Amino acid sequence: MRAVVCRKIGDPTEAMSESSAIYVNEEQPRPTLSSSSGTSLRVRVVAASVNFATVLTVEGKYQERPKLPFIPGIDYAGIVIEVGREVTDFNPGDAVCGVVDSNSGTLAEEIVTEVDRTYKVPKGVDLVQAGGLPVAFGTSHVALVHRAHLQAGQVLLVLGAGGGVGTAAVQIGKICGAIVIAAARGQEKAQLLKDLGADYVVDPSDGGLIKSVQAFLKSKNLKGVDVLYDPVGGKLFKDSMKLLKWGAHILIIGFTSGEIPTIPANIVLVKNWTVHGLYWGSYLQHKPQVVRESIQELLEMLGKGTLRVNVSHTFSLDQANQAFATIQQRQVMGKVMILPGEKLDDMNSTTTGAISKL
Repeated sequence: MRAVVCRKIGDPTEAMSESSAIYVNEEQPRPTLSSSSGTSLRVRVVAASVNFATVLTVEGKYQERPKLPFIPGIDYAGIVIEVGREVTDFNPGDAVCGVVDSNSGTLAEEIVTEVDRTYKVPKGVDLVQAGGLPVAFGTSHVALVHRAHLQAGQVLLVLGAGGGVGTAAVQIGKICGAIVIAAARGQEKAQLLKDLGADYVVDPSDGGLIKSVQAFLKSKNLKGVDVLYDPVGGKLFKDSMKLLKWGAHILIIGFTSGEIPTIPANIVLVKNWTVHGLYWGSYLQHKPQVVRESIQELLEMLGKGTLRVNVSHTFSLDQANQAFATIQQRQVMGKVMILPGEKLDDMNSTTTGAISKL
Protein backbone atom coordinates (compact mmCIF):
# COMPACT_ATOMS: atom_id res chain seq x y z
CA MET A 1 0.00 0.00 0.00
CA ARG A 2 0.97 3.67 -0.09
CA ALA A 3 1.87 5.57 3.06
CA VAL A 4 3.72 8.67 4.21
CA VAL A 5 6.80 7.54 6.14
CA CYS A 6 9.08 9.58 8.39
CA ARG A 7 12.57 8.12 8.01
CA LYS A 8 14.47 10.77 9.96
CA ILE A 9 13.77 13.69 12.24
CA GLY A 10 13.61 16.87 10.22
CA ASP A 11 11.51 19.45 8.41
CA PRO A 12 8.22 17.89 7.19
CA THR A 13 7.52 20.84 4.88
CA GLU A 14 10.48 20.35 2.53
CA ALA A 15 9.84 18.85 -0.90
CA MET A 16 9.67 15.07 -0.67
CA SER A 17 12.73 13.40 -2.17
CA GLU A 18 15.21 10.60 -1.52
CA SER A 19 16.75 12.63 1.29
CA SER A 20 13.70 14.35 2.83
CA ALA A 21 12.41 13.64 6.33
CA ILE A 22 9.11 12.33 4.99
CA TYR A 23 8.35 10.55 1.74
CA VAL A 24 5.62 8.41 0.17
CA ASN A 25 6.48 4.73 0.33
CA GLU A 26 4.73 3.07 -2.61
CA GLU A 27 5.40 -0.41 -1.22
CA GLN A 28 4.66 -0.03 2.48
CA PRO A 29 3.68 -3.46 3.90
CA ARG A 30 -0.08 -3.70 4.30
CA PRO A 31 -1.03 -4.02 8.00
CA THR A 32 -2.61 -7.27 9.16
CA LEU A 33 -4.81 -8.09 12.11
CA SER A 34 -2.89 -9.02 15.23
CA SER A 35 -2.68 -12.75 15.91
CA SER A 36 -2.43 -12.06 19.65
CA SER A 37 -5.42 -9.71 19.84
CA GLY A 38 -8.87 -10.60 18.62
CA THR A 39 -10.14 -7.08 19.15
CA SER A 40 -8.40 -5.32 16.26
CA LEU A 41 -9.87 -3.86 13.08
CA ARG A 42 -8.41 -3.23 9.64
CA VAL A 43 -9.68 0.02 8.20
CA ARG A 44 -9.42 1.71 4.78
CA VAL A 45 -8.54 5.30 5.58
CA VAL A 46 -10.71 7.87 3.83
CA ALA A 47 -9.40 10.93 5.65
CA ALA A 48 -6.48 11.43 8.05
CA SER A 49 -6.05 14.52 10.17
CA VAL A 50 -2.88 16.59 10.33
CA ASN A 51 -2.50 18.21 13.76
CA PHE A 52 0.14 20.55 15.12
CA ALA A 53 1.32 17.59 17.19
CA THR A 54 1.94 15.71 13.93
CA VAL A 55 4.29 18.46 12.80
CA LEU A 56 6.13 18.43 16.12
CA THR A 57 6.47 14.64 16.03
CA VAL A 58 8.29 14.68 12.69
CA GLU A 59 10.47 17.53 13.95
CA GLY A 60 11.34 15.50 17.06
CA LYS A 61 9.84 18.13 19.38
CA TYR A 62 6.80 16.25 20.66
CA GLN A 63 6.56 14.50 24.05
CA GLU A 64 5.98 11.16 22.32
CA ARG A 65 8.77 10.07 19.97
CA PRO A 66 8.00 7.00 17.85
CA LYS A 67 10.85 4.77 16.79
CA LEU A 68 12.12 5.53 13.27
CA PRO A 69 10.90 4.89 10.66
CA PHE A 70 7.24 5.57 11.41
CA ILE A 71 3.98 6.62 9.73
CA PRO A 72 2.78 9.98 11.15
CA GLY A 73 -0.80 10.77 12.07
CA ILE A 74 -3.13 10.26 15.02
CA ASP A 75 -6.81 10.52 14.06
CA TYR A 76 -8.75 9.44 10.98
CA ALA A 77 -12.04 8.30 9.49
CA GLY A 78 -12.59 5.35 7.17
CA ILE A 79 -14.38 2.13 6.34
CA VAL A 80 -13.89 -1.16 8.18
CA ILE A 81 -12.40 -3.86 5.92
CA GLU A 82 -11.83 -6.71 8.35
CA VAL A 83 -12.56 -7.45 12.02
CA GLY A 84 -10.84 -9.63 14.63
CA ARG A 85 -12.34 -12.84 15.93
CA GLU A 86 -13.60 -11.25 19.17
CA VAL A 87 -15.11 -8.12 17.60
CA THR A 88 -18.89 -7.94 17.91
CA ASP A 89 -19.71 -4.22 17.65
CA PHE A 90 -18.16 -3.56 14.22
CA ASN A 91 -18.61 -5.16 10.81
CA PRO A 92 -16.93 -4.77 7.42
CA GLY A 93 -18.46 -1.77 5.68
CA ASP A 94 -19.00 0.26 8.86
CA ALA A 95 -17.98 3.91 8.74
CA VAL A 96 -15.69 4.67 11.68
CA CYS A 97 -13.34 7.25 13.10
CA GLY A 98 -10.85 7.16 15.93
CA VAL A 99 -7.26 7.45 17.07
CA VAL A 100 -4.34 5.05 16.77
CA ASP A 101 -1.66 4.29 19.34
CA SER A 102 1.91 5.53 19.15
CA ASN A 103 3.03 2.41 17.28
CA SER A 104 0.78 3.19 14.31
CA GLY A 105 0.08 6.12 12.02
CA THR A 106 -2.86 7.28 9.93
CA LEU A 107 -1.23 8.81 6.85
CA ALA A 108 -1.67 5.57 4.95
CA GLU A 109 -4.20 3.80 2.76
CA GLU A 110 -4.96 1.26 5.51
CA ILE A 111 -4.47 0.95 9.27
CA VAL A 112 -4.99 -1.66 11.95
CA THR A 113 -6.40 -0.34 15.22
CA GLU A 114 -8.18 -1.49 18.36
CA VAL A 115 -11.94 -1.42 18.99
CA ASP A 116 -11.51 0.62 22.19
CA ARG A 117 -10.08 3.47 20.10
CA THR A 118 -12.73 3.24 17.37
CA TYR A 119 -16.14 4.93 17.03
CA LYS A 120 -19.02 4.48 14.61
CA VAL A 121 -19.70 7.54 12.48
CA PRO A 122 -23.40 8.49 12.36
CA LYS A 123 -25.04 7.94 8.99
CA GLY A 124 -24.97 10.93 6.69
CA VAL A 125 -21.94 12.48 8.38
CA ASP A 126 -19.11 13.61 6.13
CA LEU A 127 -16.14 11.29 6.71
CA VAL A 128 -13.63 14.07 6.16
CA GLN A 129 -15.24 16.05 8.97
CA ALA A 130 -15.42 12.94 11.15
CA GLY A 131 -11.71 12.30 10.62
CA GLY A 132 -10.88 15.77 11.93
CA LEU A 133 -12.97 15.44 15.08
CA PRO A 134 -11.27 13.13 17.64
CA VAL A 135 -8.11 15.02 18.63
CA ALA A 136 -9.14 18.67 18.11
CA PHE A 137 -12.69 18.44 19.41
CA GLY A 138 -11.81 15.80 21.98
CA THR A 139 -9.15 18.09 23.43
CA SER A 140 -11.47 21.09 23.63
CA HIS A 141 -14.40 19.12 25.04
CA VAL A 142 -12.39 17.48 27.83
CA ALA A 143 -10.71 20.80 28.63
CA LEU A 144 -13.82 22.95 28.79
CA VAL A 145 -16.40 20.49 30.09
CA HIS A 146 -14.45 18.04 32.26
CA ARG A 147 -11.66 20.28 33.55
CA ALA A 148 -12.86 23.91 33.62
CA HIS A 149 -16.55 22.97 34.03
CA LEU A 150 -17.54 25.88 31.80
CA GLN A 151 -20.98 27.24 32.74
CA ALA A 152 -23.65 29.21 30.90
CA GLY A 153 -23.09 32.95 31.16
CA GLN A 154 -19.36 32.66 31.85
CA VAL A 155 -16.84 34.44 29.62
CA LEU A 156 -14.51 32.20 27.61
CA LEU A 157 -11.44 33.63 25.86
CA VAL A 158 -10.04 31.35 23.13
CA LEU A 159 -6.54 32.11 21.86
CA GLY A 160 -5.45 30.72 18.49
CA ALA A 161 -9.15 30.41 17.71
CA GLY A 162 -8.69 29.92 13.96
CA GLY A 163 -7.01 26.50 14.24
CA GLY A 164 -8.39 23.04 14.87
CA VAL A 165 -8.64 23.10 18.66
CA GLY A 166 -9.60 26.78 18.57
CA THR A 167 -12.59 26.42 16.26
CA ALA A 168 -13.64 23.43 18.36
CA ALA A 169 -13.38 25.43 21.60
CA VAL A 170 -15.45 28.28 20.19
CA GLN A 171 -18.30 25.95 19.23
CA ILE A 172 -18.21 23.90 22.43
CA GLY A 173 -18.14 27.13 24.42
CA LYS A 174 -21.32 28.32 22.73
CA ILE A 175 -22.99 24.93 23.25
CA CYS A 176 -22.20 25.35 26.98
CA GLY A 177 -23.91 28.75 26.89
CA ALA A 178 -20.76 30.82 27.42
CA ILE A 179 -19.97 34.26 26.06
CA VAL A 180 -17.12 33.47 23.67
CA ILE A 181 -14.31 35.85 22.76
CA ALA A 182 -12.12 34.50 19.96
CA ALA A 183 -8.60 35.74 19.18
CA ALA A 184 -7.39 35.10 15.61
CA ARG A 185 -5.49 36.87 12.88
CA GLY A 186 -7.05 38.03 9.60
CA GLN A 187 -10.49 38.82 8.19
CA GLU A 188 -11.15 35.33 6.84
CA LYS A 189 -10.63 33.70 10.22
CA ALA A 190 -12.67 36.41 11.90
CA GLN A 191 -15.62 35.76 9.60
CA LEU A 192 -15.38 32.01 10.10
CA LEU A 193 -15.38 32.41 13.88
CA LYS A 194 -18.41 34.69 13.74
CA ASP A 195 -20.16 32.08 11.61
CA LEU A 196 -19.28 29.46 14.25
CA GLY A 197 -20.94 31.56 16.93
CA ALA A 198 -18.22 33.68 18.54
CA ASP A 199 -19.70 36.69 20.33
CA TYR A 200 -16.62 38.81 19.71
CA VAL A 201 -13.51 38.34 17.56
CA VAL A 202 -10.29 40.23 18.19
CA ASP A 203 -7.21 40.33 15.96
CA PRO A 204 -4.15 40.37 18.24
CA SER A 205 -1.75 41.24 15.42
CA ASP A 206 -1.53 44.94 16.34
CA GLY A 207 -0.96 44.26 20.03
CA GLY A 208 -4.39 45.58 20.98
CA LEU A 209 -5.75 42.42 22.59
CA ILE A 210 -6.10 43.83 26.09
CA LYS A 211 -7.79 47.13 25.20
CA SER A 212 -10.08 45.55 22.62
CA VAL A 213 -11.31 42.80 24.95
CA GLN A 214 -11.64 45.22 27.87
CA ALA A 215 -13.83 47.48 25.72
CA PHE A 216 -16.06 44.55 24.76
CA LEU A 217 -16.37 43.40 28.37
CA LYS A 218 -17.27 46.94 29.50
CA SER A 219 -19.92 47.24 26.78
CA LYS A 220 -21.57 44.07 28.08
CA ASN A 221 -21.15 45.02 31.76
CA LEU A 222 -18.87 42.01 32.32
CA LYS A 223 -16.09 41.99 34.90
CA GLY A 224 -13.56 39.78 33.12
CA VAL A 225 -12.71 36.40 31.64
CA ASP A 226 -13.76 33.28 33.55
CA VAL A 227 -11.96 30.68 31.43
CA LEU A 228 -8.84 31.13 29.29
CA TYR A 229 -8.23 28.49 26.61
CA ASP A 230 -4.63 28.74 25.40
CA PRO A 231 -2.99 26.59 22.71
CA VAL A 232 -0.58 29.42 21.83
CA GLY A 233 1.53 30.52 24.82
CA GLY A 234 4.01 33.36 24.48
CA LYS A 235 3.04 37.03 24.66
CA LEU A 236 -0.65 36.37 24.02
CA PHE A 237 -0.84 34.32 27.18
CA LYS A 238 0.94 37.00 29.22
CA ASP A 239 -1.45 39.68 27.91
CA SER A 240 -4.49 37.49 28.52
CA MET A 241 -3.65 37.08 32.22
CA LYS A 242 -4.50 40.77 32.65
CA LEU A 243 -8.07 40.04 31.55
CA LEU A 244 -8.82 37.21 33.99
CA LYS A 245 -11.29 37.48 36.84
CA TRP A 246 -10.71 36.39 40.42
CA GLY A 247 -11.22 32.62 40.51
CA ALA A 248 -10.63 32.14 36.76
CA HIS A 249 -9.62 28.85 35.15
CA ILE A 250 -6.59 28.68 32.84
CA LEU A 251 -6.39 25.83 30.34
CA ILE A 252 -2.88 25.17 29.02
CA ILE A 253 -3.35 23.32 25.70
CA GLY A 254 -0.09 23.91 23.85
CA PHE A 255 2.56 26.35 22.68
CA THR A 256 2.19 26.99 18.94
CA SER A 257 4.03 30.29 19.39
CA GLY A 258 7.13 28.30 20.33
CA GLU A 259 7.41 30.19 23.61
CA ILE A 260 6.47 28.46 26.88
CA PRO A 261 5.23 31.14 29.30
CA THR A 262 5.56 31.19 33.09
CA ILE A 263 2.82 31.98 35.59
CA PRO A 264 3.90 33.75 38.82
CA ALA A 265 2.69 31.52 41.65
CA ASN A 266 1.98 34.52 43.89
CA ILE A 267 -0.53 35.89 41.37
CA VAL A 268 -2.19 32.50 41.07
CA LEU A 269 -2.52 32.50 44.86
CA VAL A 270 -3.84 36.05 45.24
CA LYS A 271 -6.26 35.74 42.31
CA ASN A 272 -7.37 32.24 43.31
CA TRP A 273 -6.82 31.02 39.75
CA THR A 274 -6.95 27.35 38.83
CA VAL A 275 -4.37 26.26 36.23
CA HIS A 276 -5.10 23.10 34.24
CA GLY A 277 -2.54 21.33 32.07
CA LEU A 278 -4.36 19.39 29.38
CA TYR A 279 -2.53 16.68 27.45
CA TRP A 280 -5.45 14.87 25.84
CA GLY A 281 -3.38 11.92 24.68
CA SER A 282 -2.63 10.88 28.25
CA TYR A 283 -6.36 10.54 28.94
CA LEU A 284 -6.36 7.56 26.58
CA GLN A 285 -4.14 5.78 29.09
CA HIS A 286 -5.33 7.14 32.43
CA LYS A 287 -9.03 7.90 31.86
CA PRO A 288 -10.07 6.17 28.62
CA GLN A 289 -13.76 6.16 29.57
CA VAL A 290 -13.76 9.96 29.72
CA VAL A 291 -12.38 10.06 26.17
CA ARG A 292 -14.88 7.47 24.94
CA GLU A 293 -17.89 9.27 26.37
CA SER A 294 -16.58 12.62 25.13
CA ILE A 295 -16.09 11.51 21.53
CA GLN A 296 -19.43 9.69 21.47
CA GLU A 297 -21.12 12.90 22.59
CA LEU A 298 -19.25 14.96 20.01
CA LEU A 299 -20.17 12.56 17.20
CA GLU A 300 -23.83 12.82 18.19
CA MET A 301 -23.58 16.61 17.98
CA LEU A 302 -21.84 16.34 14.61
CA GLY A 303 -24.62 14.07 13.38
CA LYS A 304 -27.30 16.51 14.52
CA GLY A 305 -25.49 19.47 12.97
CA THR A 306 -24.95 21.14 16.37
CA LEU A 307 -21.27 21.52 15.54
CA ARG A 308 -19.13 21.22 12.44
CA VAL A 309 -15.53 20.44 11.66
CA ASN A 310 -14.38 23.18 9.31
CA VAL A 311 -11.96 21.63 6.81
CA SER A 312 -10.11 24.42 5.05
CA HIS A 313 -7.54 22.30 3.17
CA THR A 314 -7.39 18.75 1.81
CA PHE A 315 -4.36 17.08 0.27
CA SER A 316 -3.30 13.74 -1.18
CA LEU A 317 -0.50 11.61 0.27
CA ASP A 318 1.78 13.01 -2.43
CA GLN A 319 1.12 16.50 -1.06
CA ALA A 320 1.82 15.64 2.58
CA ASN A 321 4.62 18.19 2.84
CA GLN A 322 2.19 20.89 1.69
CA ALA A 323 -0.26 19.80 4.38
CA PHE A 324 2.44 20.16 7.02
CA ALA A 325 3.41 23.58 5.62
CA THR A 326 -0.20 24.77 5.85
CA ILE A 327 -0.17 23.99 9.55
CA GLN A 328 3.28 25.45 10.17
CA GLN A 329 2.54 28.68 8.29
CA ARG A 330 -0.75 29.24 10.18
CA GLN A 331 -2.80 29.17 6.97
CA VAL A 332 -5.35 26.69 8.30
CA MET A 333 -8.87 27.69 9.30
CA GLY A 334 -10.03 24.69 11.28
CA LYS A 335 -8.58 21.44 10.00
CA VAL A 336 -6.09 20.17 7.42
CA MET A 337 -6.87 16.67 6.12
CA ILE A 338 -5.04 14.15 3.94
CA LEU A 339 -7.13 11.84 1.76
CA PRO A 340 -4.99 8.73 1.16
CA GLY A 341 -7.20 7.33 -1.58
CA GLU A 342 -7.04 10.45 -3.71
CA LYS A 343 -4.43 11.46 -6.27
CA LEU A 344 -5.27 15.02 -7.17
CA ASP A 345 -2.99 17.83 -8.27
CA ASP A 346 -4.73 20.40 -6.09
CA MET A 347 -7.19 19.45 -3.40
CA ASN A 348 -7.28 22.72 -1.44
CA SER A 349 -11.01 22.96 -0.97
CA THR A 350 -13.54 23.49 1.79
CA THR A 351 -16.05 21.30 -0.06
CA THR A 352 -15.16 17.69 0.60
CA GLY A 353 -18.57 16.11 1.12
CA ALA A 354 -18.96 14.93 -2.47
CA ILE A 355 -16.26 12.32 -2.07
CA SER A 356 -16.78 11.38 1.55
CA LYS A 357 -20.43 11.25 2.51
CA LEU A 358 -22.09 7.94 3.09
